[in-house]
Amino acid sequence: MLQYLIKRIIGIIPVLLVISVVVFGFVRLLPGDPARIAAGPDAAPSDVELVRQDLGLDQPVISQYFRFMAGAFQGDFGRSIRTKRPVSEEIGSRFMPTLWLTVFAMAWSTVIGLLIGVVSAVRRNKWPDYLGMTVAVSGISMPAFWVGLMLMSFFSVRLGWLPTSGYGTWQHYIMPSFTLGLGVAAVMARFTRSAFIEIFREDYIRTARAKGVPSQGIIWKHTLRNALIPVITMLGLQFGFLLGGSIVVESVFSWPGIGRYLIDSVSYRDYPAIQALILMLSLEFILINLIVDVLYAVANPEIRYK
Repeated sequence: MLQYLIKRIIGIIPVLLVISVVVFGFVRLLPGDPARIAAGPDAAPSDVELVRQDLGLDQPVISQYFRFMAGAFQGDFGRSIRTKRPVSEEIGSRFMPTLWLTVFAMAWSTVIGLLIGVVSAVRRNKWPDYLGMTVAVSGISMPAFWVGLMLMSFFSVRLGWLPTSGYGTWQHYIMPSFTLGLGVAAVMARFTRSAFIEIFREDYIRTARAKGVPSQGIIWKHTLRNALIPVITMLGLQFGFLLGGSIVVESVFSWPGIGRYLIDSVSYRDYPAIQALILMLSLEFILINLIVDVLYAVANPEIRYK
């Protein structure tokens, strides 16, 4: 296992290098001139040129790339064109709100999704199954921005129970985490149901039933551990998508996180911020996949990595 982890960690470096080249190239294909945006629409061409020199955009693209990567290896992603602050500080101040929002959304959606999926599988083709899958399909079908606006209209505007925006207290997390995790809970429910139904068809489950093992023992002792392997894979991917895909939810609830910062950076053509954010999100996906592989061995001791 240790050798496997070392190889995977070393393999992260060339992957990030390839991603950095692709991101660096595509960012420069975005329409709009960052120097013009930073200088202002009424700035004279000479002033725009001075801003371009100050930002280092007058240098060859290759030189800009190597300068960016040299700083990135030292944890320095340059200064934000929009805020004039170090990008690392900007990301650091916004990372924890996004992380905690993602953790809360993932926690409740995992528990609810697992329960609905297990009940639907055990009561297959009965009313609990139909009800659970109807809820799951509805959760997948409803757009996140619409769910957020409906929650805000009912619980904030009409009832006055929850704040519409902001960050700080546990009440601020309720509506954004529900909006963010609704789709994950729906996918989790359908995925768990399919995994359990497939495991129920295995010979060792029939043998356990023939021996008179109680249904609860079959579900939680024999079925759950084997069904967790594909579920863990889905969980890892969904966590990565939530962490990097909370842009809509953060925009609706004015959440001071990574997603909103990425939108502002793209609008302002903030090259250093965009490059750093995408590299960070890519690294998160890679590390989450690595953690998922380790959890495989925990969930099923028969799995071994060399």
